Amino acid sequence: MKKAYMLLLGIFLSLQTIAQNTDSRVFELRIYYAEPGKLDALVERFQKHTVQLIKKHGMENIGYWLPVNNEKNQLLYVLAYPNMEAREASWKAFIADPKWKKVAEKSERNGKILTKIESVFMKAADFSATIGASKKGNRVFELRTYTAAPDKLDNILARFRNHTTALFENHGMTNLAYWTTIEENPVQPKLIYILAHNSEEAGKKSFDNFRKDPEWIKVKTASESNGIIVEKIESVYMKALPFSKIR
Repeated sequence: MKKAYMLLLGIFLSLQTIAQNTDSRVFELRIYYAEPGKLDALVERFQKHTVQLIKKHGMENIGYWLPVNNEKNQLLYVLAYPNMEAREASWKAFIADPKWKKVAEKSERNGKILTKIESVFMKAADFSATIGASKKGNRVFELRTYTAAPDKLDNILARFRNHTTALFENHGMTNLAYWTTIEENPVQPKLIYILAHNSEEAGKKSFDNFRKDPEWIKVKTASESNGIIVEKIESVYMKALPFSKIR
């Protein structure tokens, strides 16, 4: 009787945890490409003006980063919104803000500072930790993007939910955020997530040990019994900017 009670209690607590971790916000990963020699000016504009104006117009600043190997002059950041309608209204107000217009004009007097902007819309995965501020010293972050094999995204998510995230922690990696991209049918969403490491070297060593872990080998083999489930993995190591809420 007691054993059955404890089993039911465990199931209840697990379901309660999943419910608590449900995050209905819309997230946006924005990737800015600066003109040659203009990255510092772009960072300064964010630090002194843009971040505050984003907050003013109801958008939530999640994190700001520069790639460690930044040959493309990128600045990456993530924002959160209550929903897509709120996102559209906030950006419309931001662009029309006289203060932003003044800041943009002043910062581009000697030429434009942006080459292009890329945007990826996302929703939180059900197994993601609460996505918000996280400040724990001088860490390095890794943005990883998984392209699933056809119709295999659910298999990847199940593997992460049931095994991978715990194994990452076992090998010294910190799970910060997990998302799936918001796509129009028939495009299959991707998995995007961020890990934290003590350093880039530490991150690579952790992954080496993770891949050799007998438990991971067992899980991977079982999950691929009907073929591969991941077609492509992209990894970018990043350093947080001083004004990032995640750093």
